Amino acid sequence: MKFDKSKLPSRHTTVGPDRAPHRSFYYAMDLKKSDIAKPFVGVVSTWNEAAPCNIALMRQAQSAKKGVSDNSGTPREFCTITVTDGIAMGHEGMKSSLISREIIADSTELTVRGHCYDALVGLAGCDKSLPGLMMAMCRLNVPSVFIYGGSILPGKFKGKDVTVVDVFEAVGKHSNKQMSDEDLEELEISACPSAGACGGQFTANTMACVSEAIGLALPYSSGTPAPYEERDKYAYASGQAVMSLLKKNIRPRDIVTLKSLQNAATIVAATGGSTNAALHLPAIANECGIKFDLMDVAKIFKKTPYLADLKPGGKYVAKDMFEAGGVPMLLKTLLDGGYLHGDCLTVTGETMKKNLENVKFNNNQDVMRPYNKPLSKTGGVVGLQGNLAPEGAIVKVAGMKTLKFIGKALCFNSEEEAFKAVQKRKYKEGDVIVIRYEGPRGGPGMREMLSTTAAIYGQGMGEKVALITDGRFSGATRGFCVGHVAPEAFNGGPIALLKNGDTIIIDANKGTIEVKISNSELQKRKKSWKNIKPNFTSGTLWKYAQSVGSSKYGAVTHPGGSKEKKCYADI
Repeated sequence: MKFDKSKLPSRHTTVGPDRAPHRSFYYAMDLKKSDIAKPFVGVVSTWNEAAPCNIALMRQAQSAKKGVSDNSGTPREFCTITVTDGIAMGHEGMKSSLISREIIADSTELTVRGHCYDALVGLAGCDKSLPGLMMAMCRLNVPSVFIYGGSILPGKFKGKDVTVVDVFEAVGKHSNKQMSDEDLEELEISACPSAGACGGQFTANTMACVSEAIGLALPYSSGTPAPYEERDKYAYASGQAVMSLLKKNIRPRDIVTLKSLQNAATIVAATGGSTNAALHLPAIANECGIKFDLMDVAKIFKKTPYLADLKPGGKYVAKDMFEAGGVPMLLKTLLDGGYLHGDCLTVTGETMKKNLENVKFNNNQDVMRPYNKPLSKTGGVVGLQGNLAPEGAIVKVAGMKTLKFIGKALCFNSEEEAFKAVQKRKYKEGDVIVIRYEGPRGGPGMREMLSTTAAIYGQGMGEKVALITDGRFSGATRGFCVGHVAPEAFNGGPIALLKNGDTIIIDANKGTIEVKISNSELQKRKKSWKNIKPNFTSGTLWKYAQSVGSSKYGAVTHPGGSKEKKCYADI
């Protein structure tokens, strides 16, 4: 392929006599004149040694670079940060998690802008790094391909497949004297046997499915487990694909449309995916200047059948889904059932319908159901609204037996307070545990509550209490757990006005969340309410709290594509 650099961003650093100093830097890195004349493609990964989800990314990046260089491009590798939730969970480190999504998007934007790259291949392996890179691609709007680093293989404990969630829940069993020290140690040693992201349909695998459904990743690329050499073939093919997109000038905003965002929400519901997707899809939409908020996502969830029997609500892990037929097989049955827009463009240069035309449903497996034989008629995630959450909230119902809960509020102003109470069993059946001041601003950073919810489950109380928060839940959370309650407590939302003993009614069938007190009583409490003092008054967490918006719109920190005057790709 031949490219005309006169209209590409890299002309600003590589073309003409006045760019001789810039070119001298490239010669210092052993680039040839012919390399400098080609398009420059950023190959970004969130590689680090924080956790297994990231450690295979640099290897795969080398394959992506080869795919670029073999197809008339010059790859430029760089890394950005990631905060891995499994390590950050259960302490103040989790305040950094959601904020890292913005830092990943911002740092990728700055690297590409600063060095005038023409296209982007992004490799990510953990929860916030997937949407962070997809956000950056849409923001920059240069031809881009996303590739997931792959999931971990399941561990084995006493003859059963296990994931890290089993370890979190084992902490509750151990505290309840239902598991010995020896069994807990054996489980923790065996639960995570390889590189890769957490194996169930938690946030990383949910957003990996999204990457294919939204059209930013090649078909089948999200399914192969991280240790498999086949991942490197998909990485190489992603490098090839980005050069084809560059030639055809197909950009992320040609691919990420309202229809493709609806497709993405559809696969989240069909897989019983993470509630975090309802935060990340509006954030990706914001980068494109598209209005698609939490309740828009919830409308898709409500009409989508639940088809994939995946942990934590079901039986299987990502490896099983891959072996059963992968994301394309699920997309095909959803398309056949009329639940997908088949005319959406993808990074193959073809439409979703064209990509799936030769995919057949495998009836010799039990992981995924066809659209007309669902696990349940509505999706595994439900949006809620009511006087306790006027801007909305969300609950994951996949695998749950009861979809309505009435109980008395037991209020805590931080996760730490709630976790201590749970450890000491200072709650009872029928309680609605309220964890507030953990929203995007109040936290700051909208922490996940897996340690608390897993401990409750480990104590055998998972179906006997409910939990609501203006923070988030891990994709690994199960039980009657309502997150993203908005407006958040720090902004004076109704969740801040709750008192111990208030009756709360959560109905996932109707999509409602109510506190049984009058509007006049709520207004009276609002007048006497006093906000808590912020916990962080300097540093990145303070900075984030100054600009972050409501979880309804994705907890974003800038106005997005709708306010953009100049697109980077057109500089």
